[in-house]
Amino acid sequence: MFTATILAAPERANLAAPLVEELRKDWDGGHVLWLNPGIAAEFPVEAVPADFWKAWEILQQKGFDLAIQPTLGRRKAVLLADMDSTMIQQECIDELADFAGVGARVAAITASAMNGELNFHEALTARVSLLAGLSESAIGEVLDSRITLAAGGKELVATMRAEGAHTALVSGGFTVFTGPVAAALGFDEHRANELLADQGVLLGTVGLPILGREAKIEALEQITAARGLTPADAIAVGDGANDLGMLKLAGTGVALHAKPVVAAEVDLRINHGDLTALLYLQGYAAEEFAK
Repeated sequence: MFTATILAAPERANLAAPLVEELRKDWDGGHVLWLNPGIAAEFPVEAVPADFWKAWEILQQKGFDLAIQPTLGRRKAVLLADMDSTMIQQECIDELADFAGVGARVAAITASAMNGELNFHEALTARVSLLAGLSESAIGEVLDSRITLAAGGKELVATMRAEGAHTALVSGGFTVFTGPVAAALGFDEHRANELLADQGVLLGTVGLPILGREAKIEALEQITAARGLTPADAIAVGDGANDLGMLKLAGTGVALHAKPVVAAEVDLRINHGDLTALLYLQGYAAEEFAK
């Protein structure tokens, strides 16, 4: 048995019953369950419809997300989440680069790396080298004035923790950012790279080993194994090329507002909804969300 989920952007809340009912009839689906009126609905189907991706494309053009996945085991015991452009709305290294006067150069490297055009390790080293000489105080300024949490993140983390899940923020960024962001969102733990400094000045180097794509896979394997679980028991979310490994390995891998090269390789794609979509995909109704 499979579950089809249809999602609207929460700020629009324009998912109408006739649209859901039309799709249910086309796919000979079961009873429609509204997880949040105007925002999220689901219904069971016997198998993945042959025209799923055609329907997905049509709904995308109308501003809705569509997903289908096995019904059994949808609720996960572990959450692994990327940070930059996933749990927060910015790329931290790009914001730091503005303070160093090299914003355009760093942003271009970031975009290439996230699109899979550059080796992550080399791209990170190149970007960080451009930050040499920047005062550490810039980190606090960026956190206070430029970093904003992505919509739905607090509800996602709080709800999964309330249900007994372990939550981890895993980033190719830096611990000076993942620490405060993880605390603000309520994550159980965070993993990222160490941005090296001396006497209050950034050295333009990163502590080794550099945490990239493989480190996220290892984090998924280690965190689940430590709890007597497997990666199949986890839901992972990210947007960049360095997230692909964990998205493919996790039982539920979600590409959230992802780069095209990433979305093309992941079946669960959220382009209109926010982070609460990960709860709806697991079958949580809005009234079950932790406050």
